[in-house]
Amino acid sequence: MTPVFDNSYARLPGRFYAPQAPTPVAAPVLLALNRGLAARLGLEAEWLAGPEGLAMLAGNALPAGAEPIAMAYAGHQFGGWVPSLGDGRAILIGEVVAPDGARFDLQLKGAGPTPFSRRGDGRAWLGPVLREYLVSESFAALGIPTTRALAAVATGERVVRDGFARPGAILTRVAASHFRVGTFQYFAARGDVDALETLCNTLISRHYPQANTPLALLEAVVAAQARLIARWMAVGFIHGVMNTDNMALSGETIDFGPCAFMDAYHPNTVFSSIDSYGRYAYAAQPQIGAWNLAQFASCLLPLMGADEAAAIEAASAAVNGFGPLFQAEWRARMGAKIGLAAAGPEDLPLIEGLLGRMATEGADFTRTFRGLSTGAAREEFAEPAAFDTWAPEWRARLAREAEPEAVMAGANPVRIARNHRVEEAIAAAVAGDLGPFERLMAALERPFEAAAEFVDLEAAPRPEERVSRTFCGT
Repeated sequence: MTPVFDNSYARLPGRFYAPQAPTPVAAPVLLALNRGLAARLGLEAEWLAGPEGLAMLAGNALPAGAEPIAMAYAGHQFGGWVPSLGDGRAILIGEVVAPDGARFDLQLKGAGPTPFSRRGDGRAWLGPVLREYLVSESFAALGIPTTRALAAVATGERVVRDGFARPGAILTRVAASHFRVGTFQYFAARGDVDALETLCNTLISRHYPQANTPLALLEAVVAAQARLIARWMAVGFIHGVMNTDNMALSGETIDFGPCAFMDAYHPNTVFSSIDSYGRYAYAAQPQIGAWNLAQFASCLLPLMGADEAAAIEAASAAVNGFGPLFQAEWRARMGAKIGLAAAGPEDLPLIEGLLGRMATEGADFTRTFRGLSTGAAREEFAEPAAFDTWAPEWRARLAREAEPEAVMAGANPVRIARNHRVEEAIAAAVAGDLGPFERLMAALERPFEAAAEFVDLEAAPRPEERVSRTFCGT
């Protein structure tokens, strides 16, 4: 059974995208198939794993109803304005409507050049494909809004990156949509108010039907991003490249390039090899989120009435609402991590006191919080006395909670996609062994459950295993 497509974005005016068929590959081989996600989409896993499905996932032959396009957008990249970006190595092959009525984009990443490739080859190599598969699916298991990975396919071809010929691959990404801040910026920069209005109405219809004005849409997007970034922070995640073209207006996490989960906690942690000045450091993510939202707000101003001053005031108030919304969500998430069912402002010193000690003593983020409920947290501190000076006040606070153990168990994962384990899985896959990738995927599917067979994947890296830099992979 082939997918049934209903391609709403391809029905928009032609300036929103460029028609672009994927470039066929030499010898596709299915490396991974997300059967659970296939069922969610109403797709038959057996068909996807068969010849016709593999041809679609590789971009060699698309089923009837697919309308492959490369979407147009612009963006601020590390603060610098780029007026035309677009899908340079990704092709949206169509939209499917799941059995429950939810609409999803199916996109092939690494499917060949497009008019937006800017002299690039449009391909991807195996490493970034498996990294996005692992991390995006770990996000889904953690309950964090995210794009998903449906399949990974080896192409049988080589692509050159950093002077090396590497095995090529294609990721099938599933998203609620691919509307980005940069999508609006593309048309705002061109003064195309009609396109902005079309985008606004389409985004409202698809994601925010309760928002009946551009201002209400802005407020809804601000709230979604505040919740999302707080959830990142609560698992020690660093996106690594929060450019405006990498902020999805659906409220999903998108574009897992040089991303990473922290091992030892420090608020200034940076992994991305291209983030030389720490613009997207762990603790900077809320401020960057607000900055990106300000760019989105500026795009909506032409739709917010003839009184420009009033529109700017209203839009500014909406963007300024990000801070309180983020703080409330962050406090709730971090409070739950130390066992508080409903942390209040008075609990902030307790939360921040622990984080400060963790930063000073090099405590592992995930293991410390999980260790609060097992009695092992103090072992993560270079000087356990630092934990001992914090713990009495914490225990006194927990005495007022009904079920702190259950709250902590639901907020603190046992396992995350640790950088060194991801790199090990990639290295093995490049050598032809998918076993470590498959084992890591199995472990990440149930991140809150202790499992003896995966205990080694819970360990922090030894000094020689530490991964200090991550790469975009494009």
